[in-house]
Amino acid sequence: MLTAGIDIGSRSAQCVICDDGELITYSNIETGPESAKTAYAAFDCAIHRRSELWGEYRMELPDVKTDHIKIEDIAYIVATGYGRVIVPFAHANITEISCHAKGAYRFVPGVATILDMGGQDCKGIRVDEKGNVTNFIMNDKCAGGTGRFMEIIADILQLPLNKIGPISLESTQKIPFNTICAVFAKSEAMALLKKGTSKADILAGLHDAISSRVIALLKRVGIEEKFVVTGGIGKNVGVLSKVEEKAGLKASIPPEPQIAGAMGAALFALERARKKAAQG
Repeated sequence: MLTAGIDIGSRSAQCVICDDGELITYSNIETGPESAKTAYAAFDCAIHRRSELWGEYRMELPDVKTDHIKIEDIAYIVATGYGRVIVPFAHANITEISCHAKGAYRFVPGVATILDMGGQDCKGIRVDEKGNVTNFIMNDKCAGGTGRFMEIIADILQLPLNKIGPISLESTQKIPFNTICAVFAKSEAMALLKKGTSKADILAGLHDAISSRVIALLKRVGIEEKFVVTGGIGKNVGVLSKVEEKAGLKASIPPEPQIAGAMGAALFALERARKKAAQG
């Protein structure tokens, strides 16, 4: 039975297609100005396994032909994320908190604490031994510590986004940042750059400040040993190393941290499809 999850986030969108709960293909693309068009594009990229701006494939996919799959072939589709209510072909929509929890639990069985660092917010999520959400905290008031914030910094430093994590690890001195407010930190980074401060030191200082913020968020829900990071910043080794240092724990990272929400949505879709089939 084919099911799908569509996650329309503020900066990127993902589609996961499963066969009886096993992932057979996925996509990870940039969110466009229209959520409906983005949803169709994400589905199309998934079935054709076509990589776009956000979409280098990090997971080994099964040797299964998928390019013949049509939306009508999918038994049930669940949408999640900011644009979930505007996915025209979804049968239902479920919040990203629940979907990220379910997806993270599938990738890392027994997970207790989840840090989802997305395009424009950060979420701390606690789950029970079955992967059900028991508590969550969301920071959506400030861009600091989000993917969009890191995009701004990468642009200022004229570095590719995927390089800022490794470069930050080359830092030789600690540069404290007074704030990670996107506006003030941007000005502070520009001033340091003009003074000749190395890009590695600037990035390491920002990553340290970001990690302090997200650790404070996680402490409010409780950080347990089975600790997972999802979202785009889960690919930033600089932020991860600082978070792990402050948490005193090694984080588990899904093979593709950006598809946790879509994976959870696809699993919810399977549950609903089976229930619907059982009811006749």
